[in-house]
Amino acid sequence: MTEHLVAHIKKFISLDAEKIRLLESFFEQRTYRKKEVLLSEGDRCYEKFFIVSGCVHLSYLKQNGIEQTTDFALENWWISDFMAFQNGSVAQFSIRAVEKTEVLCISADRQRKLLDLMPELNAYFHLVFQRAFAASQFRFRLLSEFSKEDLYRHFKQHFPEFLQRVPQYLLASFLGFTPEYLSEIRKKHLS
Repeated sequence: MTEHLVAHIKKFISLDAEKIRLLESFFEQRTYRKKEVLLSEGDRCYEKFFIVSGCVHLSYLKQNGIEQTTDFALENWWISDFMAFQNGSVAQFSIRAVEKTEVLCISADRQRKLLDLMPELNAYFHLVFQRAFAASQFRFRLLSEFSKEDLYRHFKQHFPEFLQRVPQYLLASFLGFTPEYLSEIRKKHLS
């Protein structure tokens, strides 16, 4: 499974064979069933996850008891409650598998040791998270400027793989719709 992570790292920086072998010892491989929880809101967060295969969603429980999806992660994406991971504090978000998902996970302690041994990975993580933050900024702009219908149309055009893999109620939550409203929009675009 580590070969997926190595291939991803090599898109950003180069690593020699010795460091690639060493890298494997820092990660734990896990497989989660569909709907299985990787992290629960309210639990301490000590790990972050690299998605090898599958899909997960990040969410929190709103005061009205409704789950709000804020992010998804597919193959080659990192996910965690990053603030809680950084501080070793209580998670403000939950992570759940949307489908059977294989991950490589690393604890905060192991990551610190890894970065001490391989400081060049700081550049990798910087570039990866810079891209993720830019995507988050763009999503905020879309949510602010687009009508709900335009938002769905944009999502459908740019992320068609999600429409095949993510249940409608999760997609609706992510886009800020009710599932019923999303159903209406989808019907309108099919006719």
